[in-house]
Amino acid sequence: MLPTSPPSRLTVLVSDARALCGVEAFARRLAETAGDRAMTHVLGWNLPALGTALNDRDVLVINLPVVAWKKRLAEPVAAAATARLAGRAVVLVLHEWADLDWKRRATYAPLVPLATEILFSSPEVARQFAGSPVARLATCRRGIVPIPPNLVRPALLPPTALASRLAGERAKGRLVLGHFGSIYPKKQSAIVLEVAARLKARGQPVFVAFIGSFVKGIDQVEEDFRARVAALGLEDDVLVTGYVETDAEIFRLFEEVDVFVYAFAEGLTARRGSVLACAMSGRPVVVNAPAEADAFAHHPTYRRLIDEGRLRLVPTDADADALTDAIMAAAAAPAPAVASGVDITAAWNDVLASVDAVLARPAKS
Repeated sequence: MLPTSPPSRLTVLVSDARALCGVEAFARRLAETAGDRAMTHVLGWNLPALGTALNDRDVLVINLPVVAWKKRLAEPVAAAATARLAGRAVVLVLHEWADLDWKRRATYAPLVPLATEILFSSPEVARQFAGSPVARLATCRRGIVPIPPNLVRPALLPPTALASRLAGERAKGRLVLGHFGSIYPKKQSAIVLEVAARLKARGQPVFVAFIGSFVKGIDQVEEDFRARVAALGLEDDVLVTGYVETDAEIFRLFEEVDVFVYAFAEGLTARRGSVLACAMSGRPVVVNAPAEADAFAHHPTYRRLIDEGRLRLVPTDADADALTDAIMAAAAAPAPAVASGVDITAAWNDVLASVDAVLARPAKS
C-alpha cells in the first residue's frame, strides 16, 4: 500500500463580526470541526500576523461572500497573495455567485487566479461560476461542499417572550407557520404570505412567524413586505422577529412552529442551510423541489431527510394553492413517535472531507 500524506493544516479566514451570517458561521464551524488541524485568522491588514499564522499551516481557506464587503475590497486579495507568496494553497469556498450584485462579483475576480482550489456550495453555484468569463482564469481543481446547518441545538431551551407569543397563538387554535432566515426577494416571502391568506380563506386560523430579519441594502424589501401583509389583510397574523441572537432562542421558537414553509425562486438547493436547521426541529418542512435531479448527489444529510419524508417536496413551480394543500396535509399527519434529529457531527465531517478531497487531487486534475 502506498503511503498517504497527512491531512492538510488549515488557516481559515474569518471576520470580527458578532452578528453572524450563514457564511461567517460556516467558516468558524469548519475550523472547529478540523480541530487541531485548523486555526482561524481575523480578516484585516495585519499581513505579518497572517504570515505567522501560515508558518505551520498548508492552506488558507477563504469563504465568499465576506462580511461588510464594501469595507474589505482588497483585504481578501492581499491575504490570498500573501499565502501564495508563502507557498501555501488557497481554497476559495464560493457560497453564492450569480445571485450576488455584479459589483460584488467584480471585487472577488482578482481572487480567482490566486486560488489553487475552489469549492462551491451547490451544483447550481458551480454551474453559474463555470458560465462566467472569470472562470477561464480559475483552476480546474473544483468540487462541491455539502453545506450543513450552522446551528447547534442546546440541551436546555429557556423560555423567551417571542416563544411565549407563538405558544399563545397556538393556544388560540391557530396553525403556526414558520419561515427561518433572512428575508429577501429570492426567498419569495410574498408566496408564504399568499399561503397564509389561502389558509384563512379555507377556514384555517393561521399565524406566520418569520424568524429572522430583512436583508439590508436591497431596495424596498421591508416596505414591500409590509405592504403585501396589509393588502392581504394579515396585519394581525404575521410576526417578524428580527435577528435572533442565540441558537437556544432559535430552537425554542422552532418548538412553537407547526409547519415550516419555503418557496424558493430557483427551487430548493443544497446551500439552503436554513431548511436543514428547520428540519432539526423535527417539524415538517414544506418546500418546492430542486430544479435539477442531481441537486443532492453530494449531500448525504439532505438525501436522508427527503427519504424519511421530513422534507415534504412540492413541484419546483408550485403555486400558493399547492403549498397550502401540502401544509394542510403535513399538519394533519400524526407526529412521529420520536423526532429524528440531524446528525450534526456527521454533516460537518462531510464538509471537512470535501475540503480534503479537493486538496488531495493530483495537480494535473
